[in-house]
Amino acid sequence: MDQQQQSSSDPPSPALGKPRLKRRCQKQRPALARFIFADHRYVFLGTSTVALAGMWFSSRPRSSLSFMAPFFFLELVMYYLLVAWLIFSGVALLTKLGHWGTYSEVSPFAKPRLKKVERCFSYLVWVVALILFVDRAVMGFFAVTSHAIAAESMPDDSLSAAIYMLYEGRALFATGIMTTVELAIFGTAIAFVLALLLVFLRLMKIDRPDNDLVRFGKVIGSGFARFYSAVVRGTPMMVQALIIYNTGFAVLRGSGMGVTQINGLWSTFVAGLVTVSLNSTAYMMEVLRGGIESVDIGQTEAARSLGLSQWQAMRKVVFPQGIRYAIPGLSNELVINIKDSSVLSVIGVVELMFESRSVAGIYYRNIEVYMVAAVFYLILTMIATWLLNKLSQRMDARELSQSSDSTMVAATVKDAK
Repeated sequence: MDQQQQSSSDPPSPALGKPRLKRRCQKQRPALARFIFADHRYVFLGTSTVALAGMWFSSRPRSSLSFMAPFFFLELVMYYLLVAWLIFSGVALLTKLGHWGTYSEVSPFAKPRLKKVERCFSYLVWVVALILFVDRAVMGFFAVTSHAIAAESMPDDSLSAAIYMLYEGRALFATGIMTTVELAIFGTAIAFVLALLLVFLRLMKIDRPDNDLVRFGKVIGSGFARFYSAVVRGTPMMVQALIIYNTGFAVLRGSGMGVTQINGLWSTFVAGLVTVSLNSTAYMMEVLRGGIESVDIGQTEAARSLGLSQWQAMRKVVFPQGIRYAIPGLSNELVINIKDSSVLSVIGVVELMFESRSVAGIYYRNIEVYMVAAVFYLILTMIATWLLNKLSQRMDARELSQSSDSTMVAATVKDAK
């Protein structure tokens, strides 16, 4: 017994303490250093793909801005370095196939010293491939861009033509991008406010203390929210834009206003903003409804049992929790509105698609212009997605710092009283 206690209290042996100390030192390294000194699983396959890409870039013609042109011998050495890696990794992969079950025990490529050589060799291949990529692809793109901007007429190849039209029509594209962003941001914000109102009407149920007037109002409000959601989600946004714009124009025309006065009051931008807001309201209402209904029913029952009315339980207990579940769907509406705003060009809204069609009509090059528009839409949606992911991560961090649901319900009920 004493020997067991003595052995348990003894310090760990150097053989056992050394790996622990090594792991502790590795954890204290920066993330980049840990990545550099780590053994990667698919080093042969992944780096071989990079080596093939580097060899392909090396076989491409040099541009006028190539910085590797004066160093032909160095590039030749780099090329054969990539070939050497392919041979090296091919032998290693064949060895692994031949000793599939016992590769880590019998293969010399699995030895610690050779694994370090493999890792350093693979990093060298990545650097060489990156240099070739910059020299051929990046500098080549810059060369094409400079030639297209300096051209006095439309170039023949598609890439130069797209860059030429982008540069010449930069003012039109900038106006279209700004209008698209404004429609998406303001339309989503307005739709969120309207969706909050409609989702409360959608979820209101008849309560026992309600009088006849309140009961009638809840039935009408819930029915209107259901009808609005069905109509808006069941019709295309393009048709909605045409109906809204022409209806507004006809109403103002019937009031005796002239065309100039109507255009100053009911512009295509205003009609487009109304269309985006009303269309997105229906979808955001359903997203909010799904988030609220996903809250445990016990939360509502606990709030009602502590004396809160149906409205108070919904507003102070259920809704703050449900909106957190609905955040991904709500934020996705911003991305959808950036893309769907393109249909507003049918009523003449000067957004990105409208301006792209204008540029295509000037130069009679449709494919290149619409490819540029697609790139702009992709950039806008990627930026919006990145920002929304950051917002979602921050809100998740705030949720972790909050108390439990039962504590939140008790505190909410106390504040309500």
